[in-house]
Amino acid sequence: MSVSLNPTPPHHPPQGGSAALHPPKPLDAPEQAQAPKQAKAHVHTTPPGHAGHGTDATPRGNWRRLRQQRWWPWLATALSGAFILFVGFLLFRQASKVDWQAVWKAFLALPSGVLLAAGAFAWASHLLYSTFDLLGRHYTRHGLTVARTMGITLIAYPFTLNLGSIIGGVSARYRLYSRQGVSVGQIGQIVGLSIITNWLGYFVLAGAVFLAWTPQLPAGWQMSSGQLRWVGAALACVTAIYVALCAWRKGQPLTLRGHTFPMPHWRVALLQVALSSMNWMLMGGAIWVLTQQQAPYAAALATVLLGAIAGLISRIPAGLGVLEAVGVAVLSAYLPAPQALATILAYRTLYFFAPLVLAAVAFGATELWWRKRPAQAATAEPLPA
Repeated sequence: MSVSLNPTPPHHPPQGGSAALHPPKPLDAPEQAQAPKQAKAHVHTTPPGHAGHGTDATPRGNWRRLRQQRWWPWLATALSGAFILFVGFLLFRQASKVDWQAVWKAFLALPSGVLLAAGAFAWASHLLYSTFDLLGRHYTRHGLTVARTMGITLIAYPFTLNLGSIIGGVSARYRLYSRQGVSVGQIGQIVGLSIITNWLGYFVLAGAVFLAWTPQLPAGWQMSSGQLRWVGAALACVTAIYVALCAWRKGQPLTLRGHTFPMPHWRVALLQVALSSMNWMLMGGAIWVLTQQQAPYAAALATVLLGAIAGLISRIPAGLGVLEAVGVAVLSAYLPAPQALATILAYRTLYFFAPLVLAAVAFGATELWWRKRPAQAATAEPLPA
């Protein structure tokens, strides 16, 4: 057994360490341990009255806090009601200036053949719109048949036209689809794709009409022909950007701020544009037929396009009164004002009211049918994809 005469050298801390040169005193250790915490707290402390980002003092936080107040729903309802009353007063004042006797005579003077042709255009538009939900069927794979999917849309679309998207269309769609076992997420995707499809063609046609032709706008619409052309170009660019984005994503979903949006292939995007454009053109064709070709087709199409956006801005269900005001303003350049109003009233009857009656009957029939089914059928599993 050998013993080394050289002891093991002691371990030295790295040079520059303060612990080796100046060992800490036991009484000072708590103060030194608290110093970094105090410094860190000093760095992150926000002075009073200066709220940082992400706190409730931001405008978004203030708005969220405001909407959580108990009186907020009452205030929102009161403001909405006051706005509707104000718009109703304006429409009533405008309607009091109309020669309704002349309008009624012009309405009765419409030939039956013209009404049948306009009705054919209107029903063709409803049938074409029902194919929009087939795009959602393709992407959600909910398993319903083509006929059943189109039937749901045919029932829901008149409610959308007459009662608005949220109260009418979305509620009716949710009721009808959920009865068939379609999930809430799938219903949301179906409705979203249908809304996007509907407006893609609108933007294209509005761009084409406003760039090539300037309609006679209602009184009070302060917009020159040059400004209208710029609006048309901007709307057409929206559709072009959508198609380009679909071509770039190649069918892959788009994620923005944690939200995923399905993006169809560019061929499907072009199909959306084509279907929607044809639908709006059929709506314009119904009005053009009712004018008995006395007004150009561009004026009839402009009536539909301007009436749709005006009704959307006014938030009046079905654009009641708004479409009439726009139609009289645009068509009175070619027809007497009573005849122009009679044309729009006939269009509203054929495109809005008549389908709503049939849709209400169909909706009621489906509700009765589901209530008569056995309890186990009401809780059946969703249809296989």
